[in-house]
Amino acid sequence: MELSGTVTPDRPLLVLAVRQEAQFLDGSLPVLLTGMGKVNAASSLATVLGRGPLPSSVVNLGTAGALRPGWSGTHEVGTVLQHDLDTEMLRGLTGETYGAPLTLTTGGPVLATGDVFVSEEAARDRLAARADLVDMEGYALASVARQAGVPVRLVKHVSDDAGEGAARSWRESVADCARALADWTVANLLRES
Repeated sequence: MELSGTVTPDRPLLVLAVRQEAQFLDGSLPVLLTGMGKVNAASSLATVLGRGPLPSSVVNLGTAGALRPGWSGTHEVGTVLQHDLDTEMLRGLTGETYGAPLTLTTGGPVLATGDVFVSEEAARDRLAARADLVDMEGYALASVARQAGVPVRLVKHVSDDAGEGAARSWRESVADCARALADWTVANLLRES
């Protein structure tokens, strides 16, 4: 976990997994780097929010794999779900719902979050039946922010096709993705303040 800048109630907190995704942010807003995966994301954000003060919102910027052909660009997520938590099985065992999908805004793509870097065609095809994009942190961050009562936005730039060659594609495209996310931040957050 690495926090740069000062969290204040009048500004959003930008949350990203890794430094490569944040490389073009100009320091105008506080930035939290959580590390990859749901546990790192959740524990890092919970720690920062627990210390206070709370930011005006949490904005998760990051890369995502496309689960369907033709997806590219930057997208604000409408709904996020966990693809590696068997919510139905747990409901059957306990009668309780754990990990239900979270609706963040109307419209926008569905993001599937899990602790797996999707790089196999079969896994991508299974996920494409439920979602448009895949990442490793979004659900955890949305869940923590909601529990803290802080508005949350998930903004993802497509880095790869979440299939064979995804790791190579991510490495080759992460700088361009980081620039696009920084541009989105200027257009959608800095101009608003």
